[in-house]
Amino acid sequence: MGLTRQYLRYEPAALFGLVASARAGVAFVALRGEPGRYVAVPGCEHVFVWDTRKGEKVLILKGLKQEVSCLCPSPDGLHLAVGYEDGSIRVFNLLSGEATVTFNGHRAAVTALQYDHLGGRLVSGSKDTEVIVWDVINESGLYRLRGHKDVVTQVLFLKGKNLLVTSAKDTLVKWWDLDTQHCFKTLVGHRAEVWGMALLSEEKRLITGSADSELRVWGLAYIQEVKDPDEPESKKSKGSSSPGAEENTEEDEPLELDERPEERIVKCSKVGSIMREGRDRVVTLGTDRMGNFLACHGTDAVLEVFSVLSEEEVQKKLEKKIKKAKKKAKQKSEEEPERTVKLSLQEEIQRVTNVKASSKIKSFDLILSPKGELKIVLLLQNNVIELYNLDLAAQVPQAVRASRITIGGHRSDVRTLAFSSDNIAILSAAAESVKIWNRSTLQCIRTMECEYALCSLFVPGDRQVIIGTKTGKLQLYDLASGNLVETLDAHDGAVWSIALSPDQHGFVTGGADKCVKFWEFELVKDESSVQKRLSMKHVRILQLDEDVLCVRYSPNQKLLAVSLLDCTVKVFHADTLKFFLSLYGHKLPVLCMDICYDGTLIATGSADRNVKIWGLDFGDCHRSLFAHDDSVMYLQFVPKSHLFFTAGKDSKIKQWDADKFEHIQTLEGHHKEVWCLALSPNGDYVVSASHDKSLRLWERTREPLILEEEREMQREAEYEESVAKEEQPVVAGERQGETGLAGKKTIETIKAAERIMEAIELYREEMAKLKEHNAICKAAGKEVPFPVNPILRAYGNITPSEYVLEVFKKVKSSELEESLLVLPFSYVPDLLRLFNEYIQLGSDVELLCRALLFLLKIHFGQITSNHMLVTVIENLKKTTISRVSEARDVLGFNMAGLQFLKREIEAKDEVTFFADATERFEEKKRKRKKKEKMVLAVL
Repeated sequence: MGLTRQYLRYEPAALFGLVASARAGVAFVALRGEPGRYVAVPGCEHVFVWDTRKGEKVLILKGLKQEVSCLCPSPDGLHLAVGYEDGSIRVFNLLSGEATVTFNGHRAAVTALQYDHLGGRLVSGSKDTEVIVWDVINESGLYRLRGHKDVVTQVLFLKGKNLLVTSAKDTLVKWWDLDTQHCFKTLVGHRAEVWGMALLSEEKRLITGSADSELRVWGLAYIQEVKDPDEPESKKSKGSSSPGAEENTEEDEPLELDERPEERIVKCSKVGSIMREGRDRVVTLGTDRMGNFLACHGTDAVLEVFSVLSEEEVQKKLEKKIKKAKKKAKQKSEEEPERTVKLSLQEEIQRVTNVKASSKIKSFDLILSPKGELKIVLLLQNNVIELYNLDLAAQVPQAVRASRITIGGHRSDVRTLAFSSDNIAILSAAAESVKIWNRSTLQCIRTMECEYALCSLFVPGDRQVIIGTKTGKLQLYDLASGNLVETLDAHDGAVWSIALSPDQHGFVTGGADKCVKFWEFELVKDESSVQKRLSMKHVRILQLDEDVLCVRYSPNQKLLAVSLLDCTVKVFHADTLKFFLSLYGHKLPVLCMDICYDGTLIATGSADRNVKIWGLDFGDCHRSLFAHDDSVMYLQFVPKSHLFFTAGKDSKIKQWDADKFEHIQTLEGHHKEVWCLALSPNGDYVVSASHDKSLRLWERTREPLILEEEREMQREAEYEESVAKEEQPVVAGERQGETGLAGKKTIETIKAAERIMEAIELYREEMAKLKEHNAICKAAGKEVPFPVNPILRAYGNITPSEYVLEVFKKVKSSELEESLLVLPFSYVPDLLRLFNEYIQLGSDVELLCRALLFLLKIHFGQITSNHMLVTVIENLKKTTISRVSEARDVLGFNMAGLQFLKREIEAKDEVTFFADATERFEEKKRKRKKKEKMVLAVL
């Protein structure tokens, strides 16, 4: 067996250069007891919490691999629900920064999240068109609601009523009764997608935003349920919207026999419209926590803010209007003006102001501060967070920008990266600026304005940097002062590539004007200073037939490789510029290439998704590798080796071995196209830039990487992915209708079911051994020591039945139903007998009853037809009823005790409040008397 080559693993070290991803929303969070200061924003797979006052990142809620797609803070302000691209939801504790609950139910990205007013339930909408209601306290899914035919855009709970409103891209707004879990009303008044909606005026108004400039306002009238105790059951249920529901009546008018069933719960009619100034679709529509202010924005940079009058304000305005109408009626001798006087919708919902942001708005959040100011936070498309204050007391309210978080990243995509020679500084350049970062602290230490940058390098000595731009200029910057020292018009088109010469005396550039230009560094006398400064001098030019996309020197500076738009790579002698080799074989242009440290190999990456490895002695193609699922954007060799990295538009970075032509590892982390990467001169660090606005640093560890193990892990990951995409298990006797189970089959639920099966098998084996042992003891007539199973000994010499309970308790609450669903029926009889034993002992009654009822539901036919289980079910019936009633009594007693304590505390607080008020009054009296005496003395 030959020696296997050992590689070292690269691990993700940091994510930086990102203020916020525009993928999900922004939300105010009440961290450290200060509302309106901290905001939570998505940051690729993480959630960042920023302090808007200091402009600092105070907390990172770390995600796994999937990108964040939705955010929702809990009503108590202590938790944050985060939806991800793969359909999972994690609830984070903002005090500890840890994920406390994980829900898996959706098969596509989560698009909408909302807590109920108590924070006990969470509802989620998704790209898979389904809505799921989750129990946050019990950490489990309640049910799945099906009905929409396109992406769900918004979900809202109604306070105090067990109702839910959902909107989607299928142009529909649906009303759901959560008691019966069915859709009882559908609003069809929209011609296009419903992008957002909000509840106003104590939930008496529903406002929806669609693809036009009209905000539709719907009036809601809730019909109160009237329950007559003397009325017979048959009469009560007659004509109700669902079996067992009481007849609903309106306060003003009785129900007619021909009245539609959905109007027995809520009446919804269009009241009118509010016209927005924007002509495009609504992107986000929302209110503040109290529902006093409404705001919306389209695909532009303007946020429109409206104020919603409260009930008292509406009444006052109406009274004023009636008084005016009465005056007019007296003059014209008319009667009863009250009937005709009504407030218009524009008077109820008034435009306050427009907030103009510095770039396109992607999301916003509002909060009313205790001072009476409206705070508005905007998440912009260009990696910026802006905070505005709106003084509502002013005659003409104007939004004033209070803070802007920008320093942490570029406004546009980073197109070029470079490492300094000492491995410490990282250069990143985009369309508007060049930034220098400290690699160890990840802090931005210099920001310099530039034109659209395409390529860059550190000048030897690391005191200056050169940027090649889209307009064909070369810009030289001094890092100490951060000034632009010199600008040269280098090419007539874009400068696509720049390469430092190995002797470090100059560099070469390639541009869209079909030229390769050679430059040398020189010191020139500066007019403003006595000292000489660095400059660039044009030395030679190489004219070619096609646009130049990439240029590279060989390490000995004897050869120059030039990639052209005609899909070939031409190799020239660097001294004479005579043609040496032509490397052809790519079907599309070569976008990147590099030559290894010893000058024997050249690797080229193309838009045809392939990487080709060539010999530089004869120009023969050693191997063609299918590298990425999209264009290969960047390629670079690891210093002092034949290993190289490639970056692709498929959001992956891959490492390859150019000698063995093997794929070593894939660095996954970016969520969009990777534009460029750079390797540090010592090869220990890789930095990459992507269209998701993030910069990522990868570090070489000392951990060896074995290719066989890597392939095995890849196969396991593929299997786990295929399991998640499999058909969901079907519950016997359950119709595929409007509702369904909340959870979904994942690799975790399968593993949990396997652990339960293993525990039951161990229990069976141990019981069989015990039977055998008892028979031996009986035959021998003396006690023989029983060998204890090592697993049971590890758990502290517990019994086999206790071990099964321990395993069962370790199954996550959110995965319990799905784990039981994939459990084969052969294990169910044993499980039912064990449940009977556990419930009799009174341990974990709630969990066991939940599992028991679910097992009875899904295996009802098989359990009832099995005569062996009749006695088990009978025993379970007795024990569960007695134990559940006991648990209920304990809960009732505790509740009564807590309410008594609450009343006691409230009574004490009232006494102290009155005592404080009396003291304050006496103090004021004393001060007033003192003042009066002083005035008299002066007089």
